[in-house]
Amino acid sequence: MRQESAPSQVRPSAPAPREAVPRAWWRDAVIYQVYVRSFADSDGDGVGDLRGVRERLPYLAGLGVDAVWLTPFYASPQADGGYDVADYRAVDPVFGDLTDAADLVAEAHRLGLRVIVDVVPNHTSDRHAWFRAALAGPGAPERELYVFRPGRGASGELPPNDWESVFGGPAWTRTADGAWYLHLFAPEQPDLNWENPVVHEEFASVLRFWLDLGVDGFRVDVAHGMVKAPGLPDVGAGEQARMIGRQVLPFFDQDGVHEIHRSWRRLLESYPGERISVAEAWAPTPERLARYVRGDEAHQAFNFQFLTTGWEAAALREVIDLSLVATTEVGAPTTWVLSNHDVVRHTTRYAEGDAGRGLRRARAAALLMLALPGSAYVYQGEELGLPEVEDLPDEVRQDPAFFRGRAAAEAAGGAGAPVKSGQDGTRDGCRVPLPWSGHEAPYGFGPGGSWLPQPADWARLSVEAQTGDPGSTLELYRTALSLRRELPGLGSGSLRWEEAPEGVLLFSRPGFVCALNTRDTEVVLRLPGRALLASGPLGSSAGDTVLPGETCGWWAV
Repeated sequence: MRQESAPSQVRPSAPAPREAVPRAWWRDAVIYQVYVRSFADSDGDGVGDLRGVRERLPYLAGLGVDAVWLTPFYASPQADGGYDVADYRAVDPVFGDLTDAADLVAEAHRLGLRVIVDVVPNHTSDRHAWFRAALAGPGAPERELYVFRPGRGASGELPPNDWESVFGGPAWTRTADGAWYLHLFAPEQPDLNWENPVVHEEFASVLRFWLDLGVDGFRVDVAHGMVKAPGLPDVGAGEQARMIGRQVLPFFDQDGVHEIHRSWRRLLESYPGERISVAEAWAPTPERLARYVRGDEAHQAFNFQFLTTGWEAAALREVIDLSLVATTEVGAPTTWVLSNHDVVRHTTRYAEGDAGRGLRRARAAALLMLALPGSAYVYQGEELGLPEVEDLPDEVRQDPAFFRGRAAAEAAGGAGAPVKSGQDGTRDGCRVPLPWSGHEAPYGFGPGGSWLPQPADWARLSVEAQTGDPGSTLELYRTALSLRRELPGLGSGSLRWEEAPEGVLLFSRPGFVCALNTRDTEVVLRLPGRALLASGPLGSSAGDTVLPGETCGWWAV
């Protein structure tokens, strides 16, 4: 058998020239998620900011993505990384100001990039003016803007029902006057009452504010929330956070949320330029998820079924098929995502204790994802092959899920008990700031340090270290994204499964073939055409292709 070098060496770093953006740009777009506080720091305070993002936009344009999704940068006490919003029309000073936001949008558009911003409609911060007024007493009209209820028990000392916070513990907190308020996340994030028309009017106004500033759309946080079942019925015993995405709950995926998304779609369509909404919706089946992307609702919904599928060929094929069927029936594109700011990075999820295996599988999964029809999301740092940082000391962690999980664990098992919560204890490990250049921390992240410590061996993973290295993960992504632009229809259309050995996924699309070997041993395949790109070195044997274990490749036919 003769070994050949990986086709990833064929192409330079620069992407293909940008074409005029088509009307339905979002149907096959590659959207890059920027976790703002961890992307780039312009002022040396150790926290990423909007000016830092703007200065690094040429990197994203050169990577070859179509749009940038920014996590919340609004005024916030930062109890949950900005997802506790105190003022939806102001930029938190740690991230800059409104001028910085406008400049970022303008520069992105100059570079041919769209900008999507987070909107957080399920809850506000407890420092929001509405909630502060609601705490004035039972007669405060603002109390009707949130979910306040009397407690159960002889003197109202028990929560109104058995709902649990996603972050662990009860979903209710009692106020000084004896009432209880609902917070499906942290106590600092009180849930809004979407039965009140004032809430609807306020968020329509917020959307218009940012659309007028020029943003191209919204990622809707907890898009399956907002509406609660009448009477707020009990769920029953069990870890309720584990039920999310597995069944319809009285606080998530209620039918009433769809009218909210319809009203927002009408608002978006009143603006020029194909503005979009993207639903972060957890639903128990692809069919229920597809309801969020019917023609008069959101444009996209995150495909968490794909993200949570393990490294197994049959399971991957099943979720791909189910996802495509469900979205095709409602005329929507499917989205594909491997990581985000709330889950363990897939390089580590796939590793099974072996970092080399995790990186091989992550590289292969990236090519699979980018070869599928629909839109793909790239979480910052995955193009560098960054692993989860699993050894962060407790004193630097900031995720509220960790603190609530630790408190619950210690209450149940004493100090030192394993931390568990609705989000598995911590999300900080996937939020460590990016390495850009240099040989020691903070690796060009900014002129100061970084809000979370970066590993000592990340110099080899920096943008600078990987640029120009044909075998690097960064150059693999750059080449894949360039090819995705050049090959007609790669992001759209359908696919056809071809016969393949067990453990191998093989599908064709017009002029294109993709093969993924999930096994840890090589397979020999008879493949037509010319090899374009592979996540690892290909081989040949008597005219056939030898596809190594845990490797994916693309061929032009």
